[in-house]
Parts: sequence; structure tokens; C-alpha cells
Amino acid sequence: MRTIATNFFFTLLLGALFCMGCQSPFQKTATAADSAAVQPAKIPDARSFKEDIDGKQTGFFILKNSKNFQVAITNYGGRIVSVLAPDKNGKLVDVVLGYDDVKTYQKPKEPFFGAIIGRYGNRIAKGKFALEGKTYQLDINDGVNTLHGGFSGFYSKVWDAKQLSLQMLELSYLSKDGEGGYPGNLKVKVTYTLTDDNAIKIAYSATTDKTTIVNLTNHAYFNLSGAGSSTITDHLLQIDADTFTPIDTTLIPTGKLQPVKGTPFDFTSAKAIGADIGQQNDQLKNGKGYDHNFVLNKNDGSKPVATVVSPKTGIIMEVYTTEPGLQFYSGNFLTGKTNDGKGKAAYGYRSAFCLETQHFPDSPNEAAFPSTILKSGAIYHTLTTYKFLNKKR
Repeated sequence: MRTIATNFFFTLLLGALFCMGCQSPFQKTATAADSAAVQPAKIPDARSFKEDIDGKQTGFFILKNSKNFQVAITNYGGRIVSVLAPDKNGKLVDVVLGYDDVKTYQKPKEPFFGAIIGRYGNRIAKGKFALEGKTYQLDINDGVNTLHGGFSGFYSKVWDAKQLSLQMLELSYLSKDGEGGYPGNLKVKVTYTLTDDNAIKIAYSATTDKTTIVNLTNHAYFNLSGAGSSTITDHLLQIDADTFTPIDTTLIPTGKLQPVKGTPFDFTSAKAIGADIGQQNDQLKNGKGYDHNFVLNKNDGSKPVATVVSPKTGIIMEVYTTEPGLQFYSGNFLTGKTNDGKGKAAYGYRSAFCLETQHFPDSPNEAAFPSTILKSGAIYHTLTTYKFLNKKR
């Protein structure tokens, strides 16, 4: 079985750094526009995140480890607002897209920046599924399908928050029976923990009083060159997956598994995100780029399932998970039409990527996919870690 070697990334990174002057059709290195767009790394003002929403108070929580690695989170949607990670020179870089105030997170068609996603991350075909002989109809909020829990997904809820320490935040939420069309009272807890080796551990747990479906994830948008930088197509990516789930034109899996070998979806060896994204390929056409679930070769949390590096900053991100799938999204629906990002940044087309650990999209309607059913008395538990390293000069 393949594993992802960080040292291999270091070698590739050194080559990329020495070739900053080299041109390629997919690689966009630092530009004047990037320099103007990427703001000095700082945490937004906590006062801009205090608001009463649906009778509950939103707040802002800053986690910091012994190495000054910092993460800012709001309990509105459980969203990761900022991640300040050191680059190759030791300078802190904010590598997560987000907003400077809680009001902007509430705007129509906001792209789920940094949010906890539930009850069901990703898509369910036509918003329907059958469970124990009963058919359930969910909100239709993405064309003909349900996306990320529907109109009342966890991304729009005010979570109860407890900051347990400087490095740990606990969020909890009760999703009542029938919310969004889902059965059962679901008690959810998500804990964010910073480690001293610059990792963010996200532990999810849930219980229900009635059989239901659950698929939780986080929807952070990353740019390891800095939030506001113009592209992620130069980032080097490796995913430990030999197959992926192809999709139809509505982004619903066909139910089949397709080998990545010989396709633009082969990230078993590190390559730039933009290397093959422009190929004539039906799956790239359906997703308008990469917006696909990769079937992970190993998901016991012991080794990285994905590794990404920015040749500009030298920041490396490793992803560990106990989930069977990983949704790789290349920011195809970002438009850059507004300048309402942090520091008035415009988040343009393919200026961020997501690596969402998950069960597969539309699993409730695909018996061959790993089950997302949670029964009364059972405990849902999953763990994902995003670890940040750097290649120092």
C-alpha cells in the first residue's frame, strides 16, 4: 500500500523554489496582485463576531499553542475563521479563507467557509432516502439535490461553546427530530484541539434517539500561499487513493468506483493541482474541475491520506482521518466578485481548495457505499487532523 512521504514533498518543494522563474501553463507563482491581496497575518477583531442569532449569542475563540500557531473559531456554524501557520521563514501566514465579521457569514449563497457540515456532508440525490421502510424528503438547496444538510444545516447554527483550555474548544448542538427533514434528535459534539506540533485535531461525536443518517465534516477552504492569494493551481497535492467516485452532471456519484490511473484524478504521486485540470475529460467537465470523492486506501488515522505544499511559502499540510473518503474541491465556484474576505480580499476562481474528510456522497442511496446509518444507542465518532509543517530555508 502506498504511503505519502513528506521527505518526497520536501524534495519537490526545493525544486519548485529553485525554479520560481520557470514558466508552465498551470503554475502561477507570487505576483504583484497576490502581494496586494494577501494581508499580514492577524486574527480578526472578536467584537465583530458578537451577535444575537435566533436567541443565542455568537462568540469568537482563539486557540494558540506553545509555538504561536493560532486558530480562530466562531460558534456560528462552528467555523474556522483563521489558521496562522509559520512559513519557511518563520513568518505567520493565514492559510484559511473567511470573513472579518459574523454578519458576512450569513450572506445568501455564502460558500460554507470553515463550517461544520451536517447532518449530512456533501450531496444526497433529489434530497430523498429510505430508512427502515420510510422515505424521507430533505431540503432541496442545490439544483435538484440536497447539499450539506439543506437550508438548516449545521453551518447556520449557533453552537454551545466551552473553551476548555488555551488549546481546546468544545462545541455542542442538538439537532431536533425533523430538522431539515432528518429523523431523530441528534446530539452532536465537535472538539477542536491544537497540538504542540502545529496540528488541528477535529473530533466529532453524535448520538440519536431514532435511527438516522450522519456524515459530519469541516468545510475549510485553504490556500497555503495565504488567504487572498490568486491561485492554488501551483500547489503540489498527493492523495493516497487508487479510486474515486465518478459523478453525473448534478454532481451525484454514479455508484461506481473508477481507478485514478491514467486519468487527471491520479494524485498517487505528487503533482500540481493545475497540471491536468484543463484536460478534456467528462468528469472534470461535470465537476467544473475537481469536485470529487476519493476512496482512501487507508483511513486508520496513522498516516497522511493527503499532503499539500505551497512552493511559494513552503507551508505543508498533511491530512489524517478515520473517514473512508476525501472530497477534493478545487474552488471552481469561487468568483472573486466581492471584496468582502478578510482584509477586503477578493476570493477568486480556484484561489482555494478543500479536502473534506467524509463518508461518500449519496451513501444512503447506494448500498455498496460505506453506511452512514446511526441507530439509537450507538455512538458516532470520527477524527480528522490537519497538520502544518514547513520547509525552512
